[in-house]
Amino acid sequence: MVNVRIYVTYKESVFDPQGDTIKQAIQGLGHTEVLDVKVGKFFDVTLDPTQKELAQAVKEIAEELLVNFNLETYKYEVMEETK
Repeated sequence: MVNVRIYVTYKESVFDPQGDTIKQAIQGLGHTEVLDVKVGKFFDVTLDPTQKELAQAVKEIAEELLVNFNLETYKYEVMEETK
């Protein structure tokens, strides 16, 4: 088994209203060193790589269900492999 974390975030060209609100709140606390905040989400998925190539499985899951390609992009990382 393999645990994978899939990160979904807005594309650079898309305005992130939650990130902007959080940035303003942080700056309101006096942290003027904070220039930008990006909000995203992640999904922890456990896969059995013997059934399908890991990269292909993650690509299909992300592109068919998790990501709105008009607004978002994704990346993933293998968190751990278990037996």
